Amino acid sequence: MPHNKVNISGAQTDVLSWVTHKLAPDEMDMLRNVSRLPCLYKHVALMPDAHLGKGSMVGSVIATKDAVIPATVGVDIGCGMMAVKTPFKSGILDRKMAEFRHEIERTIPVGFNDHRDPVDESLSWTHWAEFDELDKGVQDRKKKAMKQLGTLGGGNHFVEVCLDTEDYVWLMLHSGSRNIGNEVATRHIATAKSLHDLNTLPAADLAYFVKGTPEFKAYWHDLAWAQEYAMKNREIMMSRLVRSFNRMFNDQNDFDPEITVNCHHNYVAIEEHFGDEVFVTRKGAINAESGRYGIIPGSMGAKSFIIKGRGNAESFNSCSHGAGRKMSRTKAKARFTREDLEAQTRGVECRKDKGVIDEIPGAYKDIEEVMRAQTDLVEVVAEIKQVICVKG
Repeated sequence: MPHNKVNISGAQTDVLSWVTHKLAPDEMDMLRNVSRLPCLYKHVALMPDAHLGKGSMVGSVIATKDAVIPATVGVDIGCGMMAVKTPFKSGILDRKMAEFRHEIERTIPVGFNDHRDPVDESLSWTHWAEFDELDKGVQDRKKKAMKQLGTLGGGNHFVEVCLDTEDYVWLMLHSGSRNIGNEVATRHIATAKSLHDLNTLPAADLAYFVKGTPEFKAYWHDLAWAQEYAMKNREIMMSRLVRSFNRMFNDQNDFDPEITVNCHHNYVAIEEHFGDEVFVTRKGAINAESGRYGIIPGSMGAKSFIIKGRGNAESFNSCSHGAGRKMSRTKAKARFTREDLEAQTRGVECRKDKGVIDEIPGAYKDIEEVMRAQTDLVEVVAEIKQVICVKG
């Protein structure tokens, strides 16, 4: 399905949308606000999983010239996905799925938990050398940040064991920059707001930094650091997950993964588009340049997809980052019961208690519909379905 141009009264820049549903008035208002930013480049690209966010829609791709909008990047800087394809078929998991789920929960702290001490390569990570250059407000967070490397976090973060249509086992996880990313982002968002007369902005959360200013330089440094931290966080978790898998199923041996993918979906990158060098902010979207691997997960209990990008220029070489919520967490908790959760996650070894009802599959859009809406953005490499899911 090709994009359609969304006609929004009062908008000053085009919005090219891959969304299949009719946008609600508050979504239109959010898009109108973004379209009025003077730093915007060309147009806004809206991915098929788009839904309301803070300042801008989750599922937005926003290119800017000489400016970056910190609230549009969000507070979980560098949040993203990692997946590994193993050479093993599903039979290796027989009668051990519950045992492996509990092993994962022992190996990878979830929610607010962290490691008692830094693990694996956490201490030797090269980017600790830059920590003293981060915002002064986070200088007392280093010990916590070191212990949180290799931890999942909460909300919609997860670790999964999946099977593809050829019955191969995949290991997959979703996480970001943990508390340190949040702390860094919150401080810079406040700084950006302090630099503007907020009455002159379309919305306060669209306060931006201008390239060449000290504030931009400070944010760009901290943003890049947090994105590296998020990438390393996923690498350490995956390393621990693979070791646990090998201990239980592969007699302590290593294996060479056929495919490994590690991609951000809340971040900023400097890229060339339409002949210009621009800042591309993907808020709930991934890089889908031609031939690049990516991950588009569904909800717990639904399918996920390993993809290669098609390099669609009008999407700024982007695609969706998942199914996208169709219902807020509050509404999901009010609408669904534990019995609903059990029914919708039948066949998946996972938590089925009230604490994860807000992550029930029914609170998310249909991932199959999302994928049909972006056939011009991505090529499907593998279709995978989880059999084990550990939620944050």
